[in-house]
Amino acid sequence: MATLTQLVITGLGVVSPFGAGVEVLWEALLAGETAIRTLSLFDTGVHRTSIAAQVPGVRAGLIRRSSKGGHLDRVTRTDQFALTAAREAMGTAKLLPGSSEMARAGLFFGSSTGGMLEAESIVMAAGLGHGKYSHVGGQAECAPANALAREVGIGGPAETIASACSASTMAFEAAFMSLTSGEVSLALVGGSDGLCELTYAGFNSLRAVDSCPARPFRQDREGLSIGEGSGVLVIESLEHALDRGVEPLAVLAGTGTSCDAHHMTAPHPEGRGAWRAMTQALGAQVGASSTVDFVNTHGTGTPHNDLSEGRALKRLLGDRLAQVPVTATKGSVGHLLGACGALEAVVTVLCLQHRRLPPVPGAGPLDPEVEIDLCLGQPRELTSCRSALSVNLAFGGANAAIHLGRYEGKSE
Repeated sequence: MATLTQLVITGLGVVSPFGAGVEVLWEALLAGETAIRTLSLFDTGVHRTSIAAQVPGVRAGLIRRSSKGGHLDRVTRTDQFALTAAREAMGTAKLLPGSSEMARAGLFFGSSTGGMLEAESIVMAAGLGHGKYSHVGGQAECAPANALAREVGIGGPAETIASACSASTMAFEAAFMSLTSGEVSLALVGGSDGLCELTYAGFNSLRAVDSCPARPFRQDREGLSIGEGSGVLVIESLEHALDRGVEPLAVLAGTGTSCDAHHMTAPHPEGRGAWRAMTQALGAQVGASSTVDFVNTHGTGTPHNDLSEGRALKRLLGDRLAQVPVTATKGSVGHLLGACGALEAVVTVLCLQHRRLPPVPGAGPLDPEVEIDLCLGQPRELTSCRSALSVNLAFGGANAAIHLGRYEGKSE
C-alpha cells in the first residue's frame, strides 16, 4: 500500500533485552552483542531450553499506580515496557501526554501475550484459594494498548492487532490507512510483549526453540530464542511534522500484508506470502525493489522460516540479491513475538539514519541454500542507503512488511 501523502516517522522509543532506550539498543547491536542468556524470570527446569532474552531490572507482578484519571491502575511488566518506550518516542517527537495533539491521535499496537505472566500468577493463586479468577480478564492482549491510551490521552482509535509475530508490523498498515484517510493527524504505532511460561512452554513443545542463542540463516540453526520488550514509533504526515517544527527521522513509504493460507506453524516453502507482503509494501511502481538497499529480515533461526524467507527475497530482488545486504535483529534480542516488528522498525530507521547495518552475532557457516548477503562480524557501512524493507512473518501465515526510506529533507 502506497500513497501520495508522504508519511514520516518523527519519534522512536524502545525497551529491549539490553535495557531501556534507543541508544542502548543501537550501541549493543553495533558491537555485535547478544542479550540471549539464562532466563531468571521463572523456572525453566522442565523445558529443553533455559535461555531467553529478558529485559533487565523489571520485576514480575502487577504494580498499582495512579492514572491521570485519578483511579488506580494495575500495570503489568508488558504495560511497563510499552509506557517506557512510548515516553521516549513522544519525547523525540516533541509530544506531551494529554495535549491537544494526543486528543487527535490514534494508537495502533501489536501484542501476543499481553499480561499473561501476571495472569498465570493470578490463576495459580486463585487455585490455592488466594484471589479471584475474574482478575485474569484485565491481562488480555489489549491491556498494554489500553494502559498506554489512558496514560497519554489518545482521543482517536486505539486498536490492538493480535496476529502473533507480525502484529506490530500489521499495526503500521492500520495506522497508514487511518492517517491517509484523515481519521487521525498523528499515530503512535508499536508493540509490547513480555515473557511468560505459557509461551515458553508452547515453543518448547513445538521444538521450535534452540538450546543455544538463535543463529539466523546459519547452516546449523535449530530454532528461535524468545525475547521480550517494546518498540513505539510516532508517525505523521510530512506537512504536519514540519508545521510542528519536528525533524523527520525517516519516511514510511509503504506497507504490505498477506496470508500464506498454507499451514498453522510452517511458512509456505517458497515464501509466497512473504514475497506478496514485500511486493505490496513497495507499491505498484515498476522496478521499486531496485531502490531497496538493505533488508531487516524476520530471521528467526528456525530451519523452515529462514529458508522460506530467503527464497522470497530471491524472487523479489532477483539478480540484485547478492548486492543487497541483510541483517537479523533476533540474533541479538531474541524474538519479541507481537512486539518484534516495532522494535525491528526502530532498528531499520536507525540504519537509514546512520548508514550502517549491525552484524548478526554468532559463528558458523551460512546455509548455502539461503543465498543472501548476511551482515556478519562488523557493522556494514552502507554506501547506498535510499530505502529498506523490514519484514515479519507469523504463525498461520500472517505476513507483513514495511518499506522505509531515508529522509533527505523537504523537497522543493
